[in-house]
Amino acid sequence: MISARKLLRRYQLFKIIVIMFLLVLVGAVAIPGYSTGRWPWTNPPEVTNLKQLKTLRQNGLTLPGWEVIRVQNNVLIGGHKWLVQEIKNPQTMAILLMLPQNGPKDQPQVEWLDIKGFHRWQIDADRTLQFIVNLNPVPNAKTTTIKARFFRSRTAQHTFAVLQWYAWQNGGSPATSSWFWEDSMARLLNRRASWVAVCIIVPIEPDTDIKIAEPILKSLGEIVQAKLMAETF
Repeated sequence: MISARKLLRRYQLFKIIVIMFLLVLVGAVAIPGYSTGRWPWTNPPEVTNLKQLKTLRQNGLTLPGWEVIRVQNNVLIGGHKWLVQEIKNPQTMAILLMLPQNGPKDQPQVEWLDIKGFHRWQIDADRTLQFIVNLNPVPNAKTTTIKARFFRSRTAQHTFAVLQWYAWQNGGSPATSSWFWEDSMARLLNRRASWVAVCIIVPIEPDTDIKIAEPILKSLGEIVQAKLMAETF
């Protein structure tokens, strides 16, 4: 059995390794940046897939197993123009909202507060839902784990189950800090972590346990993230 002292030593060693790695990575960028005067945080790399992001903003996504009923690509929410798709399959209807990054200086901020205020939601049963995306379904293929915000929202007339996250090439999270860390690491390697804010809304009965909507939202979340990774990022 490993003693507490040994565990502490291992933890401290791990911290030292992480810090040394970050110092080497920063140094690899800082030295040429010092000599040229071009720093990655003041002169960030361009977003190489802006064309794909703009196409997404105009056309939305075609999702296998889901029929697109209606598309609106200029719905103003909190000062930003969102794309809104009404979709359905044989079992249910859903609303897919997406806000793609609009330029190199554009970063996620208060999108979830904007949506909450726009719909005048009352929120409860708020928790994290994880799902896994695998673009290459072969044994031992690399998978991408997504963390999303899963909750119930209510208005005076309706009740919904909602899934929200910021999607990027190799992951996703509802927290802006997670994207900021991902983008900061990418900038050190002269890349960018472009992003798309995603919100999926499914109507449910007022007294229904939100767990009943978990399978459909998880499945739809996997499809949306996979399509974004394959076609947009």
